[in-house]
Amino acid sequence: MTFPNAFENLNVVAQQALLSPSALHEAVPATAQASQTVSQARATVARILNGQDPRLLVVVGPCSIHDLAAARDYAQRLKALADALSDTLFIVMRVYFEKPRTTVGWKGLINDPRMDDTFRIEEGLHLARQLLVDLNHMGLPCGTEALDPITPQYLGDLIAWSAIGARTTESQTHREMASGLSSPVGFKNGTDGSLEVALNAMLSSAQPHTFLGINGEGQVALTQTRGNAYGHLILRGGAQPNYDSVAVAEAAAELAKAKLPVNIVVDCSHGNSRKNHALQSLVLKDVVGQMVDGNRAIKGVMLESNLFEGNQKLGTDPAQLRYGVSITDACLGWEATEAGLREAAQRLAGR
Repeated sequence: MTFPNAFENLNVVAQQALLSPSALHEAVPATAQASQTVSQARATVARILNGQDPRLLVVVGPCSIHDLAAARDYAQRLKALADALSDTLFIVMRVYFEKPRTTVGWKGLINDPRMDDTFRIEEGLHLARQLLVDLNHMGLPCGTEALDPITPQYLGDLIAWSAIGARTTESQTHREMASGLSSPVGFKNGTDGSLEVALNAMLSSAQPHTFLGINGEGQVALTQTRGNAYGHLILRGGAQPNYDSVAVAEAAAELAKAKLPVNIVVDCSHGNSRKNHALQSLVLKDVVGQMVDGNRAIKGVMLESNLFEGNQKLGTDPAQLRYGVSITDACLGWEATEAGLREAAQRLAGR
């Protein structure tokens, strides 16, 4: 393609038009059952945050989705567990298609679905939307990280809960985007452990915004939002873990001081597990203990979990990857995940 003059797009090699969000919706339509799952799940999360539903929100699943067969295998197991523990836990599957990178690396299923640097984004969008339709159709709600501000137009109707990551919580673009998301949205504390960026993000995203976005036809559009009433704080640790009772009490006090809802979700991974996946089980035990002792600020937990524990490097041949093992952060295996959640449900049942 040619550009208007020599002063624009000097570092742009090429551009390719993508299908519009409405075209993807038509190609991969949500079923009535899938839409019902999303609607009911969003309402349930809202009731949990409002204190009207005493269950613990649990967002659990792979660090990232790279193998659709393994994701469906995991989902079948999680759905059975979610049904069994539904009196005490409300389980949402973590379905992350986009991965922020500190420097470079695989950016997720949407960006590079074949894991070979061919960046077939349109294919990735189709695969991601079909998986979300299938999981919601089976009655398993999905949560994800809202990373690219364009992606929600393609997939947002199938997301029950969203997170804004530690690297993007401070971003004005992501705060504006969050103000228009249809799902409740959690904001992670900064990578250094500071809460201020997340509290500011909650205050900002609760307000109406006007910004540049795209509409259903893929056209650039002036977007005006109502503001998201269900922003909440995610404690993910930083230089030090921040899941213990003292850190949670301090976070609750800061939320109250900022006149924000005192709603906290604890990420059992990342800084809170000191990047040791096995320690997530101990973090979960501690958090559940706080709830049993009467803590009402904690409304949810997050866990990185896969069919098998640990992780593996992507390498040059995706065909050589081990089935059900993460290619990004190390995860708990299924057995440890199930055992931990069953124990949590049992302890919380008498609360």
